[in-house]
Amino acid sequence: MMPDSPAPPDGPAPPDNPAPWDFRAETGVAGHEHAGFERLGFDADATDPDKPGFGELRSGPLGVRIATTAAEIDASQALRYRVFYEEMGAHADAPTAASRRDRDAYDDVADHLLVIDHGIGPGAEGVIGTYRLIRAGGAARLGRFYSADEYDISTVLAFPGQVLELGRSCVAPDYRNRSAMQLLWRGIAAYVAKHRIDLMFGCASLPGTDPDAIAVDLTYLHTYHLAPVSFRPRAVPGRYVEMRRMDPASLDPPRALARLPPLIKGYLRLGGFVGDGAVIDTQFNTTDVAVVVKTDLITQKYTRHYERQNSEAVG
Repeated sequence: MMPDSPAPPDGPAPPDNPAPWDFRAETGVAGHEHAGFERLGFDADATDPDKPGFGELRSGPLGVRIATTAAEIDASQALRYRVFYEEMGAHADAPTAASRRDRDAYDDVADHLLVIDHGIGPGAEGVIGTYRLIRAGGAARLGRFYSADEYDISTVLAFPGQVLELGRSCVAPDYRNRSAMQLLWRGIAAYVAKHRIDLMFGCASLPGTDPDAIAVDLTYLHTYHLAPVSFRPRAVPGRYVEMRRMDPASLDPPRALARLPPLIKGYLRLGGFVGDGAVIDTQFNTTDVAVVVKTDLITQKYTRHYERQNSEAVG
């Protein structure tokens, strides 16, 4: 949790994050004003309300943008299969194993964020990272968000403003470095700005299906990063797993934070919170926690930072 984030009600103040991450200083994307896109050099897609994308952001040979073809979406599903099933041990049913693709009905209503290595190619052949983004309109076509299978998200859906579900994040093994991850976050920031998203949410995973083996992780998250009641998801009945699995007084908070998966640490450094209760996902061989991030915690400071960078470049 960032220093200026509110502490969970009746809970202890969180420890300072080691090397807290300034989202805007890391990502290079301005706030919610569309004029900012034009001023900061984004192409026409960034301000076209009929297009989900924001053009392409580049960092050397890598670029981040929204998928525009069926082949690119297929490439993201193939990458997800390699990471989730072949690398992380998810259990594939017969159709999934035959296609070697991780796909479901939510893919058809989502926007697919891609990191592309232009050294390999500018399209499907170059996809090395992906994130699935689902807005309320897409979820309405199916009648629910993906997270609703695991969590009661009624408080999230009642949040004033636009919401965005994040999921299915993965990066190819050779690209799990600062550059690729920064580009993914830059892409999310650009998408959030364009579509005026007020709250991001989704399920993030801890490895394995034995909650006692990750008692430190779960207890730390519940103790220091529990979401305010007003937008706190709760694991659905029958799947609820208690997160407070040990005496919080026995935690070493900095060490507990350091051992969390990078994606969860990234959410926390954005000022994110977790929901109440974990969920065991036997198919994907993980223990899931709900994550929520208010985007107003990550906007104006970076706009100033990026404009300062621009003025220095011009000067």
